[in-house]
Amino acid sequence: MNFQPSITVNRHSKLEERQAALYQIYRQVLERQPYAYEHKLLAKAEKEFLADKIGVRRFLKELGRSPVYLNSFYHNSSNMKFLELCFKHFLGRAPANQNEIQFYCNILMHEGVEQMLTTLLDSEEYRKTFGCFTVPYPRHQKYYDSPKAYMETHFLNHEFISQRGRVVPTIYWHQLGLNCSAGVCRHPEADEQVTVSVSAEEVAKLLQLLQTAPPDKTIASLSPEQRARLRQAIG
Repeated sequence: MNFQPSITVNRHSKLEERQAALYQIYRQVLERQPYAYEHKLLAKAEKEFLADKIGVRRFLKELGRSPVYLNSFYHNSSNMKFLELCFKHFLGRAPANQNEIQFYCNILMHEGVEQMLTTLLDSEEYRKTFGCFTVPYPRHQKYYDSPKAYMETHFLNHEFISQRGRVVPTIYWHQLGLNCSAGVCRHPEADEQVTVSVSAEEVAKLLQLLQTAPPDKTIASLSPEQRARLRQAIG
């Protein structure tokens, strides 16, 4: 994703400025512009935004719970990968640690996707960073919790849709010793694509395991066979 300057609208913004903001919202959140039929699904929210009846944050809530966003990122991804994408799209960064993942994963599983997105967009971090009228953007934070947190955000914000799969979050793939920067995950010590057979049930069990402990401890506890299956799932 190419980084763009932040865009803010207000009560005095012209229609052209709001149209530019809408374009940037889709670029940041959908990572593309909507197709013609998708514009029809978003017509009401678009009209209200362009008419200055709702701000950026309210429009993002409408977009996030729409079939357009959910079909693009939720229904074809694991819960953990979806959460990572939500952080990228709405906060401009990767999850900082396992605690963040667990917090939002619990909301997603017990209260649903709409409540999870509402919690994210109503968070203190979002309000302080973007307010109600600034379009989210990939962020270069002044301070990171750790070098790992910096790496995760850098990798994620430069990742194309499904470049590293739709199952396992970026927070895990490099801990498995994989290089996924070219779009296909490979182990650096072997110039061959990982081809271990893995079922959906096995992936689900491994994802459940990943949610129970910090990534480094979880990865260290996996057997060679489990690591191979995760590598295949990521690729």
